[in-house]
Amino acid sequence: MRNSRIVTSAHWDLGARLLGENACSFLVWAPRASRVEVCISEPGEREIVMQAVGDGYFHAVVEDVAAGALYRYRLNDEKERPDPASRYQPEGVHGPSQIIDGRFSWKDSGWRGLPLESYVLYELHVGTFTAQGTFDAITPRLTTLKDLGVTAIELMPLAQYPGDRNWGYDGVYAYAVQASYGGPLALKAFVNACHQHGIAVVLDVVYNHVGPEGNYLADFGPYFTDLYRTPWGQAINFDDAGSDEVRRYFIENALQWITEFHIDALRLDAIHAIVDLSARTFLEELRAAVHSKAKELDRDVYLFPESNRNDARVVCAPEAGGWGFDAVWNDDFHHSLHVLLTGERDGYYEDFSDIDDLARCYRKGFLYAGQYSKFRQRRHGNSSKQIPAKRFIVCAQNHDQVGNRRVGDRLAQLVSFEQLKLAAGTLVLSPYLPLLFMGEEYGESAPFQYFVSHGDPSLIEAVRRGRREEFVSFGWLGEIPDPQSEATFLGCKLNWDLQSGGNHRALWHFYQELLRLRREVSPLATLDKDALEVTPFTRHKALLVRRWDSSSQILFVCHFDRVPAELRLPIPPGRWQRALDSEDERWGGRGSQAHGVVVSQGELQLCLGPWAFLVLAQATEIDKTAVHSG
Repeated sequence: MRNSRIVTSAHWDLGARLLGENACSFLVWAPRASRVEVCISEPGEREIVMQAVGDGYFHAVVEDVAAGALYRYRLNDEKERPDPASRYQPEGVHGPSQIIDGRFSWKDSGWRGLPLESYVLYELHVGTFTAQGTFDAITPRLTTLKDLGVTAIELMPLAQYPGDRNWGYDGVYAYAVQASYGGPLALKAFVNACHQHGIAVVLDVVYNHVGPEGNYLADFGPYFTDLYRTPWGQAINFDDAGSDEVRRYFIENALQWITEFHIDALRLDAIHAIVDLSARTFLEELRAAVHSKAKELDRDVYLFPESNRNDARVVCAPEAGGWGFDAVWNDDFHHSLHVLLTGERDGYYEDFSDIDDLARCYRKGFLYAGQYSKFRQRRHGNSSKQIPAKRFIVCAQNHDQVGNRRVGDRLAQLVSFEQLKLAAGTLVLSPYLPLLFMGEEYGESAPFQYFVSHGDPSLIEAVRRGRREEFVSFGWLGEIPDPQSEATFLGCKLNWDLQSGGNHRALWHFYQELLRLRREVSPLATLDKDALEVTPFTRHKALLVRRWDSSSQILFVCHFDRVPAELRLPIPPGRWQRALDSEDERWGGRGSQAHGVVVSQGELQLCLGPWAFLVLAQATEIDKTAVHSG
């Protein structure tokens, strides 16, 4: 009977859980086995036959076992496999699982999370963020990130992957924290430190596929389906026979990060690759479970899906026919900005052209809202006009847009210093949630390339071949960095010494000032598309943006051209003061061409240098917030 699971296996958590000091509960879903044993290596060698408790679950409570003991499951007296819900894989994806003591002395009892509209995300890869490549090594940098204006750190995936270097999207143990980063206790210590600095933690999780090496899930049960395929192989079974328990596996994983590790938000990787034709989909069930747990914990916990479909339903309320997620990535913003800065038009960039595209992203969110896409050769997207601004996450760079280039070159290698400042201003003062990619704030010169450390020679060659084929549509010629080479990985580590001098230092302070303005100037702190006016100047490749609230307003101009421009800007009458000018010497510029204070009668004549970014504020707003004029 279906109720058998409710009164049996549902009483226990998946995996190994300590019960007091010297006993442990083991629960595994293995419907493809008729007999399961848990084989424990310490103390001594023991094999304990597990009890079948219904719906394919096997359970055992074992005495005289403590944290640190290694174990595997033996299926049908044949295969020995690590635990699919392993919390720690100290010897890698092929080694035994380890029982851990989940207790931790948290110091964040007063932490309830942050309002969504205050999120300023900073995406980082643990392995390349520091020379050491560990959680512990990031902690000393938290003060600097806090001073910059970052409010949320987004960690690229942490699920145990093969070897000691990987982007993380090849994870095969969803519950286990990557051992080379420091493991589960080090992650808890890092989250604890972030919360003490007032910084939220976002974790990138991958529920659309499982990596190829060390993936033994199919030996246990129908985790995968042949009904669909993903770009990375077999699709996860979310709607076929056995899918209830597959859903449980991934939903409990999401709740683990929130409850045991105090994570504040989950970034859901590529939900467009999750195929699920159920009346109530896995994603809807996941959203309901996470939001319910957040309410129970009295915390602000969010779900940020990545989707390439431009589907506003992702963040529409369930009562309006939506999925109810909290914010969605908006690639159109990145692509529009990137094309204006670089002039690149290959691959998916062929769908983007001029300043009007960026203007539409500012006004609406998605650029493609049902019109024809040349790249896709079909209509794409739906209208996001009604979606609040705080439900979009935008960026000028991220791991995908940098790392999926042929040589992983960042904007700092593609454009000038003035263009980097222009990109910063356009991003940070948008009405959306901004995301910075590690090192972007000071113009890091190290690339971010694709790297792996697989053990299977045929898989290594397949990865190399796949990367070469991926770049065909972009017309990028020449050799790509070898993903398997350790040198590729080491070359991606950030060079923090750059931050302290020259234009790198000026750029860091420019970002810091932009984030201060966003935080302290009320029209910028209020994320409202309805209090926004955007005027494109197509011939001059310039954008005039006006943002306001009930008491004041801000203007800024973005100029995307290599030649100076003289503009006559329609601005409200009154007294305006220069609040920030990328051409100021303070920011490494050639000297501002704008007056410190101007009086408008409804129009302002302005001369802008190449790639300039200028902010004007009403005098009352200047007095109230002490905006710096440079």
